[in-house]
Amino acid sequence: MSHALSQTLTIGPQLTAAEIAALPEQGYKAVINLRPDAEEGALGNKIERRASDDAGLAYRFLPVTMDGITEADIDAFRVLTAENGPVFAHCGTGRRALMLHVLASVLDGRMSEAEVLPYGAQYGMDLQPALDWLARHATKTPQVKGFFDPRTWSVQYVVSDPKTKLCAIIDPVLDYDEKSGQTSTENADRILAYIAEKGLTVEWILDTHPHADHFSAAHYLKGKTAAKTAIGDHVVDVQALWKGLYNWPELVTDGSQWDHLFHHGETFKLGAIDAKVLFSPGHTLASITYVIGDAAFVHDTLFMPDSGTARADFPGGDAHMLWRSMADILALPDDTRIFTGHDYQPGGRQPRWESTVAEQKAANPHIAGVSEESFVALRQARDRTLPMPKLILHALQVNVRGGRLPEPENNGRRYLKIPLDTLEGAAW
Repeated sequence: MSHALSQTLTIGPQLTAAEIAALPEQGYKAVINLRPDAEEGALGNKIERRASDDAGLAYRFLPVTMDGITEADIDAFRVLTAENGPVFAHCGTGRRALMLHVLASVLDGRMSEAEVLPYGAQYGMDLQPALDWLARHATKTPQVKGFFDPRTWSVQYVVSDPKTKLCAIIDPVLDYDEKSGQTSTENADRILAYIAEKGLTVEWILDTHPHADHFSAAHYLKGKTAAKTAIGDHVVDVQALWKGLYNWPELVTDGSQWDHLFHHGETFKLGAIDAKVLFSPGHTLASITYVIGDAAFVHDTLFMPDSGTARADFPGGDAHMLWRSMADILALPDDTRIFTGHDYQPGGRQPRWESTVAEQKAANPHIAGVSEESFVALRQARDRTLPMPKLILHALQVNVRGGRLPEPENNGRRYLKIPLDTLEGAAW
């Protein structure tokens, strides 16, 4: 049975293709499918997408399980129901849709926790799992807010200590359009607005490595916040490598573009929260993982469990090293939250970026039941087919300098230098 929760949102059980086709006649503009494809009784993402397209409906795929809902899923559900109404959101019975609606309402302050169970009872559904989720959410330290950039599929983070209101910004994006050469600070300013709204103070601006697919906004944000910038100490190896590739004799390669260089095993504080650094090479020579409280920020090492792992064919990359880095991360407690730095939305699903060590070990196809030799063979075969990121030659000359753009020349303009025939053998 379906239930109209508002004029713009109806929830219900699995729809047939014929029922999807009839939705426009009932005034609906969009369908949200919350069912993973492997779930028993699911019609399937491809079939629902085709039926929705044929009916002229917007279609959104947000596969979740009752035990696996994250704040990213709640944020996505909130946006999708606000922007695409009237919406029909469905799962197997409608309970997951109701739970997402209720969790968004509580987090937004539109519903109290005391109202959750009576609200669910109106529709004959037990929402105790929603209260359990809220209880777990309240005890998690640190608090983590992800910001997805659809242009580069990157996830940026504000990681905060609720006691001290101090926070770190991890892997912020400086916007760049390679077609026009324009830059902007839209992503970074969105982060600053959130920090101001929450009354936070930035203590750290942290890079996990020099990125190949987007510019870093670390330098810009330091100018706005005066916070300390940091990266792993092996950044000097990356600087030395790219100094040669760019024929850039004036590039300083001692890491002094950052305020602090972390070494493997080093500990620090975010507010009152204990944090440590793991050296995680493989994707690059300098990649590190920040373990802050119960959260690990792994960027281009592990992706979401349905997406596998990062490539290891960049200059200085190595699949064997990547395997060993993943083993170090997966040796953390099973309930450690894993936050990845990219999401490429397999199946066209909405962006997701939070999992756990246990979920990665159980469901990531590059890890579960896989040996090091098998992983390396899989990774190397896959990497040979991948073209280089479109911004790698643009981005590295900015990111090996902590996000600093080239200095203006005598006409006041800045110029990037693109070496030709440097990354030989890369797929086109």
